Amino acid sequence: MASPAQQLPPGWAAEWDQNAQRYLFIETATGRTQWEPPFPDPEAMIRAPSASPPPAQPHSHTKRRQYAPGQTQAYYGTDTIAPPGPAYGAVPAPAAQQPQLFTPGLAGDGQFAQQQIGAQPGAAPYYGAAQPEPEYINAPGFGQGQVYQPPGVNALADQFSQMNVGQRGLRLFTTNLLSAPPDPLELHRPPPEIVLPPNSCLSNSPFANADSSYQRCTLNAIPTSNSLLQKSKIPLGLVITPYRSLKEGDDPVPLVTDTVIARCRRCRTYINPYVQFIDGGNRWRCCMCSMSNEVPQLFDWDQVRNQPGDRWARAELNHGVVEFVAPTEYMVRPPQPAVYVFLIDVSHNAIQSGMVATATRTILENLDRIPNEDNRTKVAFIAFDTSLHFFSLPAGSTDSSMLVVSDIDDVFLPKPTDLLVNLTESRPAIENLLTRLNDMFQDNHTIGSALGPALQAAFKLMSHIGGKIQVLSASLPSVGAGALKNREDPKVLGTSKESALLQPASPFYKTFAIECSRAQVSVDMFLFSSGYQDVATLACLPHYTAGQTYFYPAFNASRTEDAIKFAHEFGEVLAMPIMLEAVMRVRASKNLRMSAFHGNFFVRSTDLLAMPSVPQDLSYAIEIQIEDNITAPFVVLQTAVLHTTCYGERRIRVITTALPTTNNLSDIFASADQVAIATLLANKAVERSLTHKLEDARDAVFNKMVEILSAYKASMTAAGAGASAQLAISENMKMLPVLLLGLLKNVGIRQSAQIPPDLRAYAQCLLTTLPSQLLIPYIYPNFYSLHNMPPECGTVGEHGVIMPQPLPLTSERLERHGLFLIEDGQTIFLWVGRDAVPQLIMDVFNLPNYEVLRGGKTTLPVLDNPFSQRVNAVIQKTREMRRGVYWPHLYVVKEDGEPPLRLWALSCLIQDRADVLPSYQQFISQLRDKVNGSSY
Repeated sequence: MASPAQQLPPGWAAEWDQNAQRYLFIETATGRTQWEPPFPDPEAMIRAPSASPPPAQPHSHTKRRQYAPGQTQAYYGTDTIAPPGPAYGAVPAPAAQQPQLFTPGLAGDGQFAQQQIGAQPGAAPYYGAAQPEPEYINAPGFGQGQVYQPPGVNALADQFSQMNVGQRGLRLFTTNLLSAPPDPLELHRPPPEIVLPPNSCLSNSPFANADSSYQRCTLNAIPTSNSLLQKSKIPLGLVITPYRSLKEGDDPVPLVTDTVIARCRRCRTYINPYVQFIDGGNRWRCCMCSMSNEVPQLFDWDQVRNQPGDRWARAELNHGVVEFVAPTEYMVRPPQPAVYVFLIDVSHNAIQSGMVATATRTILENLDRIPNEDNRTKVAFIAFDTSLHFFSLPAGSTDSSMLVVSDIDDVFLPKPTDLLVNLTESRPAIENLLTRLNDMFQDNHTIGSALGPALQAAFKLMSHIGGKIQVLSASLPSVGAGALKNREDPKVLGTSKESALLQPASPFYKTFAIECSRAQVSVDMFLFSSGYQDVATLACLPHYTAGQTYFYPAFNASRTEDAIKFAHEFGEVLAMPIMLEAVMRVRASKNLRMSAFHGNFFVRSTDLLAMPSVPQDLSYAIEIQIEDNITAPFVVLQTAVLHTTCYGERRIRVITTALPTTNNLSDIFASADQVAIATLLANKAVERSLTHKLEDARDAVFNKMVEILSAYKASMTAAGAGASAQLAISENMKMLPVLLLGLLKNVGIRQSAQIPPDLRAYAQCLLTTLPSQLLIPYIYPNFYSLHNMPPECGTVGEHGVIMPQPLPLTSERLERHGLFLIEDGQTIFLWVGRDAVPQLIMDVFNLPNYEVLRGGKTTLPVLDNPFSQRVNAVIQKTREMRRGVYWPHLYVVKEDGEPPLRLWALSCLIQDRADVLPSYQQFISQLRDKVNGSSY
């Protein structure tokens, strides 16, 4: 059978989508994309009598607006509109309506007259909604109920001039949220196309603009004035993941090794594909400030072959993401070696939970994976309970000796040498220590934690170099500097005072973090506590030192799942090739200014972000302000990260994105990137919950959605400021309401009196650090039906394991005899219906029937039957398909099992009503009432 790519009509191309595991079809003339294979002649398709309904899954709807031929003509403004021919699913025309103004895009959907007439016979209700609704978009002939009479030519001309039809740009398609349920596949689409003016780029390279996984803007067309941006109500910001990990099949970042770095003399922008060469190619004009600069002499010289080179083949003129090897003038000191200091809690709780044994075994197994290509990497180990235990690891010896410091009020190093040692030279002593460490403290009954003094000791040990402190702590710091008290108070949860529990309880950690940042020291926190641990305070250290926080509540290594999760994540962190002593700055074209920064770093000057280390796959969000009118046809945003690799080389990573400017509101809406907007709003919501209250954060998210919908209705639809029975939004933003509903229902900011402060604080850490690829499933989980997935799902296809189609996040899709998978990137739930047949239970769990199946954390057996292997393959792919170190736990959830586990799994189905939180349909109704509020 021919592949879809070989069966396409002219003017279409097919591209395989890795995430969705299916082809995405692209109309080459307009850049429009859709999941369904295009029909060669849409009019023939509509006229053809259909003997059977179009193939569709139950309850599903076509993904893309399809215009009837009459409406298509109306859209392009012909004078007469022929009545459409008969089609499957067409509704008889009602009595003639009053003529009404329309907007291309909305009227093209054939929905405006329905504002007056209510539901038509045969229209499908939306999830049992009470009010009359427009019909479903469920047949090629959708919207052919009436024949529209066009308004006068002048009115059309005015409409089209506002819509900017005729010029090349993004087409605006309007969707009615009330009749278009969320489709999870929409989230796998690429962001709106960046349509730059002709000749803005030196190169024809498809890589001249940075890939969206490195840097994406909330708008792919920048408004020329701040007033226009305010009119759209869409927040302008940049989401950056500068050090994205490379998965199999990803292109490596091109490296420029000849140390010829051309930069603008005035604004210090790095040369990129959007500059102009002038004066016979001897000078270049900066794309940000228009300054004329000289081209460096060696720019056209190939130093490897020692002969003249091809300027146009240089990586920095063809790639939006490029890395330069930095010459000595970019160094304050020689590049530092990688340094790892391990602070291991050896108090009674840590030993009993098995944390120490698991941690030491993981370090031992990963010693060869720690970055150490140049044999310069240094390591140190400090164990702590209420005292500090240092370990002397002399080079060349297999013995290690322990030195105990009990004076924790005035910390000192017990020995000037052999505490921070070369990993290669002291390898035998290190291996010996790691083998014995757990046994040395096996009978330790000390309860208490001197974490603050241990941090001070680690800082003293490494502050002259910099590096990473890996903290493994299993109890609340209780003695010495930074001691904390248990402030968990169930009476405060769910009240306006709850946000106080999410703020640091002690100034010690922020002050210490800033000291660390100055000395190029970064801190990672691995927290394992059965009780309250004050994650909110301890997460301060990674927040200001560009580290990360990992949280393992109620960790117990005797459960193999707990041990495997921690060992996998800790091992990946140790093996990660980190950037050291980094500073990051984002430059932008004239009249654009970086106004606010979100993420794990310390802002050293107005726009210089200090990062002692940059872990892979950590995301940052930056808000942008338009200070004055922009006259340029396009703008450039450039992120530069100066850093030392963990292999001792000073480098500069430069990420360049060029975006067109527009004075047209429809272009702004058509270019909005819903994923970037949701990522930016998640960061802003967390910040607001800390500076104000959790309730304020929730209100700000809801109000922002209302503002965007109101702005769209007022400027892009015929309803204008009046009341409307619809809730209109551009097609490319139709998933934004459900993403923001998912954000409002996320543990980080959800309205609830049941969420422990530690879990909430950790969720907020994730919301502000996860890159979009991980953040979107975290707020809008994936939901698959496994018992009836197509036979190819779970088998290996051309692009890896084939995944099932994701379902809408509503329990209406759960079946009592079914097996379902729900996952948010941090946790995987396997939901088993109570009427599941014994054969299904036997094939997946190797148990005779549903009654003997136990719910909870589990490892699925791999059995000798195809279905078991396919289910395991889907779970394995779920764990591996995204970037990042996370290894989600797998929980089996029985339909009539333990209520807390059931409710936790069901809370991922965010389109359902839960507790005081609305269902998606109620949320949309609330939005519509607010949008219409001023007019009712």
